[in-house]
Amino acid sequence: MCGITGFIDKKGEYRSGELEAVAKRMTDSIQHRGPDAEGHWFDEEAGVVLGHRRLSILDLSSEGSQPMVSSSGRFVISFNGEIYNYQELKEQLTGTGSTFRGHSDTEVMLAAIEQYGIESSLQQMVGMFAFALWDREERRLVLARDRVGEKPLYYGWIDDFFWFGSELKALKAAPFSRELTIDRRAIRLLLTYNCIPAPFSIYEQVNKLLPGHYLVLDRNQEDYKIHTYWDIDDVYERAAADRLDVSDNEAIELLEATLTRTVEGQMLSDVPLGAFLSGGIDSSTVVALMQKISSNPVKTYTIGYHNQAYNEADHARAVAAHLGTDHTELFLTEHETREIIPKLSRIYDEPFSDSSQIPTYLVSKLARTGVTVSLSGDGGDEVFGGYNRHVWAERIYERYLRPIPPSVRKAISKGIQLIPPAKWDITNAILPKSYKQRFLGYKLHKFAKVFQAHDKETLYRMLITHWEEASSVVLMDEQVETFPILKGSFSSGNLTETIMKLDLMNYLPDDILVKVDRASMHVGLESRTPFLDHRLIELAWRFPRSMKIRNGESKWLLRQVLYQYVPQELIERPKMGFGVPIGEWLRGPLKEWAYELLDEQKLNDEGYLDAVPILKKWEEHLSGKTEAQHELWDVLMFQMWLKEHRR
Repeated sequence: MCGITGFIDKKGEYRSGELEAVAKRMTDSIQHRGPDAEGHWFDEEAGVVLGHRRLSILDLSSEGSQPMVSSSGRFVISFNGEIYNYQELKEQLTGTGSTFRGHSDTEVMLAAIEQYGIESSLQQMVGMFAFALWDREERRLVLARDRVGEKPLYYGWIDDFFWFGSELKALKAAPFSRELTIDRRAIRLLLTYNCIPAPFSIYEQVNKLLPGHYLVLDRNQEDYKIHTYWDIDDVYERAAADRLDVSDNEAIELLEATLTRTVEGQMLSDVPLGAFLSGGIDSSTVVALMQKISSNPVKTYTIGYHNQAYNEADHARAVAAHLGTDHTELFLTEHETREIIPKLSRIYDEPFSDSSQIPTYLVSKLARTGVTVSLSGDGGDEVFGGYNRHVWAERIYERYLRPIPPSVRKAISKGIQLIPPAKWDITNAILPKSYKQRFLGYKLHKFAKVFQAHDKETLYRMLITHWEEASSVVLMDEQVETFPILKGSFSSGNLTETIMKLDLMNYLPDDILVKVDRASMHVGLESRTPFLDHRLIELAWRFPRSMKIRNGESKWLLRQVLYQYVPQELIERPKMGFGVPIGEWLRGPLKEWAYELLDEQKLNDEGYLDAVPILKKWEEHLSGKTEAQHELWDVLMFQMWLKEHRR
């Protein structure tokens, strides 16, 4: 796991010393991604620079250093990530005459590209990656990103230079002649989805490469071409046409065997390795299989809170004890957790407002005290149907939205929202245990809004949206299509599978994987995600829908695999997520901090956001009339980022 950066000087303005100086500034800015070493390669005649920061995981010797030149001298690469099947590729390439001086996956990638070309090599690679490849013969730059988007890659033309890097920090370290322009469309996307989805970035001049794509730029041209080498829509269509006809037991055996091979492949490391463990289905499955494979107790890590509504440490401890892992837990006070907030705009580089960014950073920091690589259960929800919307959206639509007239639904919705969330929570306290719900008031208010959806697409958008009318909050915002939801996506097929596919395309790479990448890499930790091996994803989609969600139970098939290793009673509990009590904090210890960032005069002077709807939402939250922590956190994270950006 590393950080990459570089640029093409189209006009050839820089000499060799200047090229290297700029490259060093850029790589220094992302030192946290690769604290072990740095490297630069440049071609003064072509005006091309590749930079690299190294976090040594495989082949710790100098033979694994980057940027790396291919054996023929034709290709140069700066690579971030891991290729899990590189040993298989190496054997295959050795059989065709390739020789290797070291045992890094980077060297194997270069040999594959020389032998098979870019697209064929990408099709054969299994892993997470982002890389920049310079073809010295064709004078051509290639940027590529892994299939699901585990590793980030930014790029853009600025001042007759084509810049690229793992993080915006690298690009901002470049000597631009003018300040980058904040993209108001991106602000609206942030307020809508708590992240800025690819291909947008917070700056107009910079894009993010989409997952499963690669970009080709010839040295003497400004126009680049972007190609797709893996597409979730294609995977979905192929799977629908080729469903597996297997019994429950056969499906369980097949999934267990596939998961075991995947986890084993991702445990390959020349440095200490462990895992995040929340005690939930996904992380417990990964750890159980790791422990089955390992001859020593696996190192596992979790953080806990004294606020039981957000504490998963007890569950993680029970699972760890049953599996016999070497478990480390750290209980944090609210004060210790809140101390991270001022760092968020630097850690996340561009505005990002999923509040679980805080515990994700803290558990990454804890794991880094003992290991350099940590496996996680991220992706299990998207691949196997783990979110509440996967279980309930179809049922809500068919039972309530379609048969009940809109006027009746609107009246019911208003009635629910007349009662503040806090009062609904009081009601929750007297309900029988089997009917109790965490955050009942918030959930009922969310349901009340969703209850007014007029079709399936509107239902999905309401389920994933924070600010319902974000365009009215962002000043001088241009309309732009948000996530790539094609017209007709909801017109046919099962709503549950459509939502799962869209979550895998959008929510996963733009929110979850951004959160994990920035948090882990900020502390020099490599995070690996076995559930996102594309072969496993393709297999999972071929299982019948009833094996993912059965009788109202999410991730049915994955649960059956886990129950072979962990007793069901240690796992069965309501889904908690990985959050912190932002809503409570905004009414208490974060109140003054929020007041400063939401100052009406400040909002008006900055000219990006309309103070009126924001302050209305703020007052409603403080009074308890609504639970608006998500909407307010979106604004606060933008405001904090803007404050840092303008220094």
